[in-house]
Amino acid sequence: MEDSLLDQNNAENQLSDDLLRKLLLDSANAAQNKKLPQQTSSGVPYTTIKPIPVMCLKTRTDTGAKIFINLCEAENVPEPKDLTDDELLQVLDSEDPSQFRIPMSIGEPHAEIDKSGAGCTAYDVVVNPKFMEKMKRNELFKTFFLTIMCEGIESKYDILLKRDWVVLKNRKCVGKMSEQHIRTKSKPLIMDVDTGMPDQLPVEQPEKRNLIEEVQQHEEDLKKRAPEPKFTIIQEPAEGHPDFLVAEIHLPNIKTTQSLTLDIGEDHLVLTTRSHVYHLDIFLPFNLVTDECGAQFDRASKILTVTMPVQDES
Repeated sequence: MEDSLLDQNNAENQLSDDLLRKLLLDSANAAQNKKLPQQTSSGVPYTTIKPIPVMCLKTRTDTGAKIFINLCEAENVPEPKDLTDDELLQVLDSEDPSQFRIPMSIGEPHAEIDKSGAGCTAYDVVVNPKFMEKMKRNELFKTFFLTIMCEGIESKYDILLKRDWVVLKNRKCVGKMSEQHIRTKSKPLIMDVDTGMPDQLPVEQPEKRNLIEEVQQHEEDLKKRAPEPKFTIIQEPAEGHPDFLVAEIHLPNIKTTQSLTLDIGEDHLVLTTRSHVYHLDIFLPFNLVTDECGAQFDRASKILTVTMPVQDES
C-alpha cells in the first residue's frame, strides 16, 4: 500500500515538473513571437505565410542538443526551377552546386518538450507544395534539399547541425506552427569569385533577418560605431547620365559572404556585417533599377564589387 502511494506521489511530482517546464517554455515562445515584425520600418512589402506541416526531422547540434525541423508547405512560397534528375546531377557535379536556388522560409526557433519530457528546439521551414511533392517522389531531390536546408539554418542562427537526420514516421511536427513574414522584394545576389568553392547569399532571402529593420536599439548603436570600409564609386559612362554605377568596397577583415548583408534601395546602399566588423550607408544621387543590381566578392583581394543599373532620366 505504501509503495503504491509512493509511486503515485512520484508520478504526480513528475507531472507537475513537466507541466511547469512546459509553461516556462510556452512563456519563452510567446516572448520570441512578440519579436516578429508586423511591418518593416523601411516600408518594404511582405507577405504572410501560414505553414502546413508535412514531415518532421530529428537531428542534433554538434554539442548534442536535440533539434526538430518541421518541414512545411505554403502556396505563397515561390516554386524553384523544375529540374530533371540529369540536370540535378549536373548541378551537383558543378563547381558551385549552391547556384541552384530553392526558395524557402526559415522561421524563428521555438522551445518545445519532446515525448520524454526533455527540452528541445524546433525550427519551421516552409517550401512550395509542388516542390514538396517532388521531394516525396524523388529521394535525390529530397537529400539535396535537406542538405541545403540545414546549411540555411546553420548560416542564419550560427549553429552546426549533424547530417544524420531521422524522419519521424508518425509525427508531422513538433510544437505549434506560427505565421511567418517574408519580404516580397528581392535582394541582390552576392557571389564569391575565386578558384575555391564560392559562397553565395540567396537572390531572395525572405528568411534572413534584416539588421536595419529588426535589431533592438543596442544593436543599432553597435552598427553606428562600426568602422566604415574604404570604397569608391564610378559611373559608366563617365560623362552625362550614367547607365551603371559600380561600387568597389574594401573589406579586408571579411572571409566569406555569409557574414555580409547588402540592401539596395532606389537611391541607397547599405552594407552590414556580422559582429559589426563594418557598416556602410551610402546615399546615391540616381534612382537605381534595384531588381537588376548584383555583387561579387573576391576572396583574394577582399573587394566587394556592386553593379547598380541606373534608371533612365525619363
